[in-house]
Amino acid sequence: GCANMMDYVYFENSSSNPLLIRRIEELNKTANGNVEAKVVCFYRRRDISSTLIALADKHARELEEEMENPEMADLPEKQKHQLRHRELFLSRQLESLPATHIRGKCCVTLLNETEALKSYLDREDAFFYSLVYDPQQKTLLADKGEIRVGNKYQADITDLLNEGEDDGRELEKLEEKVWDPNSSLTEKQIDQFLVVARSVGTFARALDCSSSVRQPSLHMSAAAASRDITLFHAMDTLHATGYDMTRAIAALVPQGGPVLCRDEMEEWSASEANLFEEALEKYGKDFTDIQQDFLPWKSLTSIIEYYYMWKTTDRYVQQLTRSLFLCPNSNKPNPNQLSNNVKPALMNGAAGAGVPGPPGSAPTPGLGRACESCYTSSSYQWYSWGPPNMQCRLCASCWTYWKKYGGLKMPTRLDGERPGPNRNNMSPHGLPLRHSGSPKFAVKTRQAFYLQTNGLTRITRRLCMDIIRPRYLARHPYLPVNTAAIKAECQQLKIMCHLFVNCCPLFLTICFCPLSYLPISPSVALHVSEAHPCPAKPDPPIRGASISTGSLTPIKASPILNNGSPTILGKRTYEQHNGLDGE
Repeated sequence: GCANMMDYVYFENSSSNPLLIRRIEELNKTANGNVEAKVVCFYRRRDISSTLIALADKHARELEEEMENPEMADLPEKQKHQLRHRELFLSRQLESLPATHIRGKCCVTLLNETEALKSYLDREDAFFYSLVYDPQQKTLLADKGEIRVGNKYQADITDLLNEGEDDGRELEKLEEKVWDPNSSLTEKQIDQFLVVARSVGTFARALDCSSSVRQPSLHMSAAAASRDITLFHAMDTLHATGYDMTRAIAALVPQGGPVLCRDEMEEWSASEANLFEEALEKYGKDFTDIQQDFLPWKSLTSIIEYYYMWKTTDRYVQQLTRSLFLCPNSNKPNPNQLSNNVKPALMNGAAGAGVPGPPGSAPTPGLGRACESCYTSSSYQWYSWGPPNMQCRLCASCWTYWKKYGGLKMPTRLDGERPGPNRNNMSPHGLPLRHSGSPKFAVKTRQAFYLQTNGLTRITRRLCMDIIRPRYLARHPYLPVNTAAIKAECQQLKIMCHLFVNCCPLFLTICFCPLSYLPISPSVALHVSEAHPCPAKPDPPIRGASISTGSLTPIKASPILNNGSPTILGKRTYEQHNGLDGE
C-alpha cells in the first residue's frame, strides 16, 4: 500500500514497544535524499498518567449518562478491556519521523456519539478519540468547539435608532460599497460584459511582447485572460461607471490601448516557480526565509499571494498526492523473535519444557510456557515479552495485537486498579519494565504524610458539635460538611463572646480551653482521685533491653488488587516475583 498526506499510519520506534500512531501532515525530502514525515502525535492510555486516565474515565461516564446509552455497561469484561486499547488522545504536538519507519495504515476518528462502541472492535486497525492531550501542560481537554461569549469576543451592540433619527457616524470611513445587486442591469447583460472583458484581455496579451513569450498560443492567452483578476477588474469598472454599459466598455479600452490585468501566477516565470517549490520543501510556509534565501527580488506580499494561487494549480495537487511505499516489516531481524530451531511439537507443547535444542544452540527462553495473553501453548512463532529474566512470551497473534493496540487480549487482575508509572516496577499496561541493573524487583513504598489542623479548626470542632456530628460523619465519610452553617455559627459565637467577655470571663475559659487545663478545686480533685484511681505507671525499660512486642499484631503490607475478574485462566508469572501474590 501507499501512505499519503493526512493518512493515519503506524510508526515503529522500538522492536519491543507498541507501534506509534501518527497522522502525516507533510512529506519533505531531506538534503541527503531521504523522505521525512511531519506528523501529528496521538497518545494511548498507557502513555499518560493515572490521574488523567481517571479524568478521561469520568468524562466517558458523564457522556454515557448524557446520552442515556447503557451499551458500555452491557459489554462483557473482555470487550471493555479491548475497547480501552482503541481509545487515543489527540495532541497538537508535531514531530518529524523517517518515512522508512512506517509500518502500515490505520483509521482514527472522532468518537461518534451515535455509533455503537462495539463497531470499533469489529473493525481492524480502528481507533477513536474524544479528548486532546497536552504533553507539556499534562492536561486533557474536550475536542469540541467553544462558544466564546463576552466583550472580548462580541461587538458592543448600539441602541436602535428611532424613526427618522440620523446616524452620527461617518459611514464613508466605515465601509465602501463595491457592488450593487439591485442595479438596472440584468444577469444576462452582466455576463455579456464579462465576455467582452475577457476578449479585451486576450487581445491585450496579443499586443504585449512579454505575454507572447509566456503564453505562446491563443488558447493559453485566453485562459490567462479568464482568471479572476480580469473578472474583478471588469466588475469594479462596471460599478464605477454607474452600470452604464457604454461607459464601462469605453473604460476597458482607453486611449492608450486595452487594459491588461495580470496576477502573480502570470507574472512569475517557470524558473521562479521551481525556486519557490524547492524553497517550500525546505522551509515550509516560512515565507520570510523563502524570500531571503531564494527569492530576494520578490516582495513578501507577492510571495504570499503566489502561494495561495499556487495551491489551486495541478502542481500542488500532484505534490499533495505524492505517496510513499509502506514498509510493513523492516529488513532488520526482530530481536524479540524466539528461535524455532527445535521441532514444532516440542516447541509448542508443554512437553517441550526442559528439552534442549540442537547441539551448540542457545536454550530457547520460555520453552514450553503458555502465551501470557491468550494462554495458548501452540503457535507457529513465539516472541519474548517482558523482562528477560522472567522468560515470558507471546504467540504470533497476541504479539501482533500487542504491537498494534498496546495491550494484551485478556484482562488481568491489575486492570481494575491501574497502577501509576513505575509503581511496583509495572508499566501502565501491565507489562513489567525492563531494568538494566539487578533483576530483583523491589516494591517502592509511597511517601507518607499527615494533616495537621490549626487551632481555629480545633476550636470549631468543639463549638459546632451539633452541626458537624463527627460520629455520624465517621460512618458516612462521603457526605459533604455544611461549611456555611459552621461559619455562621462561629460568627454568632464570636459576637456572644464580645458581649460576655467583660461580665463573664469564665465563659471564654470554658469554650476555648481544653478540659484537661481547666482549674479544679482541691476538694473536687480529691473526690475524683478516690473515685477513679489511676493505674500504677510501669517502670521504664532498662537501657539496652529489648521491648516486647508480643501483643502487637504485625500488619502485612500488600497492595489492594481488583478481584473483579477472578475467572482468568492463569496468573501472570512475573506478578509472583513482584510480590503481588503474597507470600
